[in-house]
Amino acid sequence: MPKHRRKPSSRDRVFACLEFGTPDRVPVDFWASSGFLAALRRERGEDAERFMERWDVDFRYIAGPRYVGPPLKADAGGLEPDIWGVPRRAVRVPTAYGEETYHEVASHPLAAARTPEEVEAYAGWPSPDDYDYSVVAAQCARVREAGRVAVFMGDRLNRIAQLKPAMYLRGIEQIMLDMAGSPEVAEAIFGRIRRFYAEYLRRILEAARGGVDIVLTGDDFGSQNGPLLSPAMWTRFLAGGFREYVGIIRAHGARSMHHTCGAVAPLVPLMADAGLNVLQSLQPEAMAADLPDLKRRFGGRLAFQGGISIQRTMPHGTVAEIRREVASRVSLLAPGGGYILCTAHNVQADCPVSSVEALMQAYHDFGRYS
Repeated sequence: MPKHRRKPSSRDRVFACLEFGTPDRVPVDFWASSGFLAALRRERGEDAERFMERWDVDFRYIAGPRYVGPPLKADAGGLEPDIWGVPRRAVRVPTAYGEETYHEVASHPLAAARTPEEVEAYAGWPSPDDYDYSVVAAQCARVREAGRVAVFMGDRLNRIAQLKPAMYLRGIEQIMLDMAGSPEVAEAIFGRIRRFYAEYLRRILEAARGGVDIVLTGDDFGSQNGPLLSPAMWTRFLAGGFREYVGIIRAHGARSMHHTCGAVAPLVPLMADAGLNVLQSLQPEAMAADLPDLKRRFGGRLAFQGGISIQRTMPHGTVAEIRREVASRVSLLAPGGGYILCTAHNVQADCPVSSVEALMQAYHDFGRYS
């Protein structure tokens, strides 16, 4: 009597992929902004969870620890501080299909600092004690009970990082100048950021009791034309923190994924050498020409996620163009495992719901191994 093979679960599928095996199909992830999700509810009557179940999306992102620190209240002018004490202003952007809200930096509280001592004296540094971690285990348990892979990422303003918080605090141009001309100031800023996030991450993973499968860190290291900093500069200022984060994740039995927009091919060897498991974004406008070489060089030890354009293809492409892009990514990146289908960043409110449904259908049509 023939034996019946058990249908792979989401978890089987993802872990086989990350071990560079070939499960039934390429795993699928789904990233979307609040603006797009509002359009989805309005047009289809679906929330994110129902949509993801309908399309058999393999990943779920937990909310993480609950903020219980000093209240982050808006001032009389409507500026609201983030956890770094950086004042932000809500900016609403209308699109053809809905509205997006972004929280832009209004000023940089460490812009005038001239010495490490002034950096250390800043009163706005957050503390790991500002969070209640007791909620994390139950979040993970719900994901695992549903048979999905549990990912911790954090929100856009509090994602485990180094360079982006420094840009918020110091200013983009000034932190770059610091690395070149005032390295002691840059090191002081990165040091405080790194100490906070290392302890914050450690407490999350301890509270999860093995329930977090993947931790997604996020730090943009590239523009669309090249890296924001050289490999030598990255090694000097960011490699230590990057390696520390990856080490904490590994020590707690989870896998590491890192999101970075931009053309970062020269930095990929450094991230791989630091022990990174999955590189996320593969922004096609910046990285498409590099993907064949990256797959050839790192395909047996570094997995990839993303690669579908949210700048061009998703908001402006036809169904045929969307399907062609998915087929191309699968053909290049899926052989031998180690590829997760996803957009390069959040699908936003400028993208038609029908285009995202076409994308999900293409994932399933082209992503099968057998």
